[in-house]
Amino acid sequence: MGHWFSQNFVEPGKLPLLLALTAFVLTFAITRFITRMIRAGKGPFRNITPGGVHIHHVVPGVVLSVVGGFGAVGSGRHGVTASVCAVVFGVGAGLVLDEFALILHLDDVYWTEEGRQSVEVVVLTAALVLLVLGGFSPLGVNDLSDDQQQGRLGAVLTVVINFCFVLIALFKGKARMAVVGALVPFVALIGAVRLARPTSPWARRFYRNRHRARSRAVLRAYHHDVRWVGPRRRFQDLIGGAPDRAPLPPSKP
Repeated sequence: MGHWFSQNFVEPGKLPLLLALTAFVLTFAITRFITRMIRAGKGPFRNITPGGVHIHHVVPGVVLSVVGGFGAVGSGRHGVTASVCAVVFGVGAGLVLDEFALILHLDDVYWTEEGRQSVEVVVLTAALVLLVLGGFSPLGVNDLSDDQQQGRLGAVLTVVINFCFVLIALFKGKARMAVVGALVPFVALIGAVRLARPTSPWARRFYRNRHRARSRAVLRAYHHDVRWVGPRRRFQDLIGGAPDRAPLPPSKP
């Protein structure tokens, strides 16, 4: 086991990335546990409000990300310093992305429906880092043969073609498939050849006068959302906690 770990993580210089991912996931999990305890009024945890100002944990997260990021860049991929900086960066990134929705909306939407975006971004980030640890590289570069790697034209064509697949999937409104497809080109290819989401830029441009294609896109999106919205919401609630329910409108007299 020790030899396998050294061969696959220590020698290739992936140990800092593994430590950063571990710190990232643990920080997110611990932060969500603490915030859920604060929300429920249990335990010794309280919001930090010096002078009446609520200090969100994205603030120390930004500081730790900056310190750990610059330290990691300056320390290389080997040694104790690189590992320590990777852990610091992972902790900071976990704190920042846990409040990604707050940064996006510039509003405290932590326990609202919009706050679910933070959970989605954290899960997607962890999945992408796991793919990198597994040996995947952006835009299919790792799939090149030795001859293609030596030939500049073959390498450039591979990157350009896979990048086009990613862009098409993104314009078709399939952001998750586009992001994952940057590391796994087969995923981007699936997103590129399937029907676009009805509200995507691709649908507005190319389905404008194709009524049948637009109808099929709407129907497929509806069935997809109905099939997956329930499991996705339950998964997000399990990880990040259920959002606050919107108050019901007052009944008319």
